[in-house]
Amino acid sequence: MYGFSKYDAQDRYDSYNTVQVKLKLNMKTYAEILAWVRPHKYGRDTSAQGAIKALIREDIARDQTDGIQS
Repeated sequence: MYGFSKYDAQDRYDSYNTVQVKLKLNMKTYAEILAWVRPHKYGRDTSAQGAIKALIREDIARDQTDGIQS
C-alpha cells in the first residue's frame, strides 16, 4: 500500500481529485450572506456546501437556457 496511514491516502486522493474554494467574508460587510449561510451550515436537513452547489447549478442552467434563446 501507498502511504503510512488512512490520512496519507486521503490526502493523496484529495490532491488528485478535489479542489477547495474558500470564501473570506467580513461579518459587517457581508452580514446578509452570513445570515443565509448560518442556518445551512448548522442545520440538520441541509449543508452550506450543498446549498451553494445548488445555487451554482441553477445559475449554470439559467446561463445555458439564455444562450440557447439568444
